[in-house]
Amino acid sequence: MDERYHYYGPEIQRGEDSFRDEVVEEAAARDENHGGTYGSFQYVPPRQAEVKKKRHVPKLVRFVGMAVLFGLVSGGVFFGVNMIGNRLLGNDDSTNPGITNPGDIAGNAVLTRSSSVVTSDVSGIVEDVMPSVVSITNMSVQQVQNFFGRVSQYNSTSAGTGIIIAQTEEELLIVTNYHVIAGSETLTVTFCDKTSVEADVKGSDSEHDIAVIAVPLQSVSGDTMSKIAVATLGDSTQLKVGEPAIAIGNALGYGQSVTTGVISALDVNSSTVNSEQSMVATDMVDEDAVKLIQTDAAINPGNSGGALVNANGEVIGINSSKIAGSKVEGMGYAIPISDVSDIIHSLMNQKTKHKVEEGEQGYLGIRGYDVIAESSQRYNMPTGVYVSEVIKGGGAEKAGIQKGNIITAIGGTRVESMTALKKELEYYAKGETVEVTIAIPQSDGEYGKETVEVTLGDGTD
Repeated sequence: MDERYHYYGPEIQRGEDSFRDEVVEEAAARDENHGGTYGSFQYVPPRQAEVKKKRHVPKLVRFVGMAVLFGLVSGGVFFGVNMIGNRLLGNDDSTNPGITNPGDIAGNAVLTRSSSVVTSDVSGIVEDVMPSVVSITNMSVQQVQNFFGRVSQYNSTSAGTGIIIAQTEEELLIVTNYHVIAGSETLTVTFCDKTSVEADVKGSDSEHDIAVIAVPLQSVSGDTMSKIAVATLGDSTQLKVGEPAIAIGNALGYGQSVTTGVISALDVNSSTVNSEQSMVATDMVDEDAVKLIQTDAAINPGNSGGALVNANGEVIGINSSKIAGSKVEGMGYAIPISDVSDIIHSLMNQKTKHKVEEGEQGYLGIRGYDVIAESSQRYNMPTGVYVSEVIKGGGAEKAGIQKGNIITAIGGTRVESMTALKKELEYYAKGETVEVTIAIPQSDGEYGKETVEVTLGDGTD
């Protein structure tokens, strides 16, 4: 039986390791696979299982592995140093020790923190405000002149919105835009419970696009009265750009709807803005122009006269107009409630206007024609009714109205055409006295303003 053994001779003692290496290498070279004997040494080839071939590892894999290893090591070091530093400096947060407070890193530069929560849920505000908002339907008669000069009439229906602002012993008072009720034959108000009643005009101011209408309490049921409410008016002078805004109105005449946004701008000049009917407010002189609130809350036809509300549920504006066009988006406008509060109060205290039977209506005693916006600008004249003739013995002559005067208002309501003047006279009976505002030409080419009292005649003067 073969035996394996080691020979401890003087050669090994002189350099055992180097000698053994030489022997083994030479033996391996002689018989790599079968082994052999060299002198007194026997070479035995290594077992196949013990032979490990050197595998080639791609450079990219080695690079990624080193990067990951470096990241883990550096992250662990940073975490450990940071935690130890926080404990030494007393900045340790026991509730979340692994997160560094950013306000403590930059020395004196501390981040601003707030406990306020911004939410898009306005359902609670809307629930409180909606009972004070109404839909308004205006039934009117429009006159159209054809190519041959013949005038025909047709019925027209338009929709708008109003806000309940007061309740007296006899009436509910509702504020809206003048253009919502202009030229009306019949006004219908629909409350939040879908019940509808007719309303009468209390007073209007076309220059500022404001009107107040009245609903008799006797025409409103007790059940409806329990569901509606009087709106809370806010202070529009305290508004800030960027604060929330909510618009509620009868959009497109489909019933009350809600849109939300922010206050986009303040003190926007009304003379530069188109109204819902695409009419530019050119009749407003600069000093009398209303400064509007701009909002990106959607304002659509039918929203006019509706409420623009703040986050407290207070009415801060009366939605009135928008800029429409393919290149324009999110530019709606509202009349600031504080700017027209005095006008609203004055209109609320006027006598409610009820139409007089046709045979009982009073006559002013003048002939005239319209001073439209184009003529007003060209000839530096106020818009209204130019008096071309004063009927002898009529109420106008007795009150001192002369040819060349321009009638601009009657009973506190601005008139811009002969049609509008006749509409207003439908509310006054013959023998009744009414205030008429006239513009009188001056020697310097300007116009002075005067209000006279006219006792209306019966048309036979």
